[in-house]
Amino acid sequence: MQSPILSGAYSDGNADFRVSYPLNLVPVVQQQGISNGYLRPADGLVSNGTGPGLDRGGIEWLGTLYRVMGTSLVSISEAGTVTTIGTITGTDRAIMAYSFDYLAIAADGKLYLYDGATLAQNTDPDLGTVVDVVWIDGYFMTTDGENLVITELNNPFAVDPLKYGSSEIDPDPVVGLIKLRNEIYAINRNSIEVFQNVGTTGFPFERITGAQITRGSVGVNANCAYLDQIAFIGGGMNEGLGVWLGVNGNSQKISTREIDLVLGEYTEAELAAAFMEPRTDKDHRQLLIHLPDKTLVYDGASSQGAQQPVWFILSTSIDGVGAYRSTRLVYAYNRWNTADTQSATFGYLVDNISTHWGQAVGWSFQTQIIYNESRGVVVHELELVALTGRVALGADPQIQTQYSEDGITYSQPKFIRAGKIGDRSKRLVWLQQGAFRNWRLQRFSSTSDAFLSFARLEARLEPLAW
Repeated sequence: MQSPILSGAYSDGNADFRVSYPLNLVPVVQQQGISNGYLRPADGLVSNGTGPGLDRGGIEWLGTLYRVMGTSLVSISEAGTVTTIGTITGTDRAIMAYSFDYLAIAADGKLYLYDGATLAQNTDPDLGTVVDVVWIDGYFMTTDGENLVITELNNPFAVDPLKYGSSEIDPDPVVGLIKLRNEIYAINRNSIEVFQNVGTTGFPFERITGAQITRGSVGVNANCAYLDQIAFIGGGMNEGLGVWLGVNGNSQKISTREIDLVLGEYTEAELAAAFMEPRTDKDHRQLLIHLPDKTLVYDGASSQGAQQPVWFILSTSIDGVGAYRSTRLVYAYNRWNTADTQSATFGYLVDNISTHWGQAVGWSFQTQIIYNESRGVVVHELELVALTGRVALGADPQIQTQYSEDGITYSQPKFIRAGKIGDRSKRLVWLQQGAFRNWRLQRFSSTSDAFLSFARLEARLEPLAW
């Protein structure tokens, strides 16, 4: 029999069946003659240099990669050469946007502007505290959590207090701003309001009443533009938290029950500090949700192909418990640039290895439950159909499998060799895997040394009548 591997199952202490998503393996919904989809190794993180401090945000502007690292705004060349431009105070995440003439940085409650030669702070007292910044129709728009503030058209260092706007349909705070299709989405805690430029005197933006979304986001970085919609962690008034896509007055939930249960393990303050970012590459439409100890990834394209939500997990850890040490993906120099969350290292993603910053990481996946109507089964053989022989020169990695008959406790691991480089005909087979009376699920795991893609699990079973 064939067992699905794109997602699995387990149970918990609350007498609940749970969904297990692949760890550091990317589900790809694609027929190749073996199955309708496979798991490939997640991209590796490689170093390209060291900056003046921890990364706080990045952007590509006029063909150059810019990052805020530590308390410095820097430019980074394709070869990794770092040029320090000026000082950005604080330690919080820096939000960046650009116009034709200026690169804007919102950080430490302040607004900085860089024109390619000089970095300067907007010190107009009418600006107020800066929570977020976007650029639209010649204006830099910011919010202080209550007002929508715009700079003057002919002077981005000046603010007229008579041109303040507000998001007032719900008395909840404004947590951020997003520009989508040249409209402003004011992200509130329990609602999202949409504004368009109508060119009136005073505040030139007018609310589009019918476009209001009756759900909002928990934090300034817990939302982003994704698939021509607004993706956000949050919900409506008196509603549990989930992951939503919203546009044109409607919102659609993309988080599964399992993802909602995972989000429920964090406080709202922890989720407010989460960071969401999109990545569109090689027919993947990924939404990355960076949490304190892991990163959840939703793939819109694969979900459409599979006709069900496709999620997986990224983690920089040998045992799968640890934060994913990549932040603020920026596409520049024909690659996805990133930075380490725990050091001043920056670099980029590669698909020929899956180590993170030179360190091995673990991967794992589980099967759905194998059930034979309680009549019992002897498991004669398990075989993972995989692309082998792509490991590093000199490596001889192992893969282990464990089984569980209650979804909580697992057997002792059984190891096999994954094959050396060039051993592309290697079969991954476990023999004599015992018997079970009721049901069983299998877990497979190893490290990034075992650089393999998995298309199918075949099980040779013999049913019994106990």
